[in-house]
Amino acid sequence: MILIDNILVDERIGTSDFECDLTKCKGACCTFPGEYGAPVLDDEIPKIMEALPQALEYLSQKSIKIIEELGFVSGQSGNMTTMCIEKKDCVFVFYEGDIALCALEKAYLEGKTDFKKPVSCHLFPIRVGDYGGKSLYYEKISECDPAIINGKRTGSKIYSSVKEALIRELGESWYNNYLNVINGK
Repeated sequence: MILIDNILVDERIGTSDFECDLTKCKGACCTFPGEYGAPVLDDEIPKIMEALPQALEYLSQKSIKIIEELGFVSGQSGNMTTMCIEKKDCVFVFYEGDIALCALEKAYLEGKTDFKKPVSCHLFPIRVGDYGGKSLYYEKISECDPAIINGKRTGSKIYSSVKEALIRELGESWYNNYLNVINGK
């Protein structure tokens, strides 16, 4: 771990090859089996609510029914996650062919909303932890093996493949400081 502006950072973020390849992984990060979906910050709830009408147009009737009946998050303030469908797909998943995509992100990319998706999704495979302060760590999962292969092919490391998300979460100044440290400047 290295310390950048009071944030502990897993060294593998700067050294591990990684670039998503949706044609191979099929959006597996949006469809992990389990009880809970993606972590959602308290301040993201109103942003999701505002983006929801535009995102709904991409969602299945099953997703819409769950959102209408149960909402789009579960948990309590400070510890919320997106709802899952049958302990698998995030409630915001829709499919283009056999690839799972995010309806929130689709609405954002089409210029219909200002909210891209929860920062936890945007940062993946980086996870945010707490050691008494913020920490960033690499969550290596087998479903992302195609991203490792693609990163080797393209020369992309984790930090560069999620640059936009790191800047969104920590700011451009932090990102530049991180680059200076890992590049030995």
